[in-house]
Amino acid sequence: MMIVNKIALILSIIGGINWGLIGLFNFDLVAWIFGGQDSIFSKIIYVVVAICSLICISFFFDSDKIEKSNNNA
Repeated sequence: MMIVNKIALILSIIGGINWGLIGLFNFDLVAWIFGGQDSIFSKIIYVVVAICSLICISFFFDSDKIEKSNNNA
């Protein structure tokens, strides 16, 4: 797995955990760490996590290639 994919997956997981905290406890960890939702740092993190989530969509299509290579080995 490429390093970009690993980073994208890690940041997507962090984003998912943050959304879980928002849903369960109404607590935004990113906003808390970086000074509120309107902080430029928070917005950057939100955008980076969103981009990483879009990158992770490609994993659905890569799994077919992985399965075919495993069957040929």
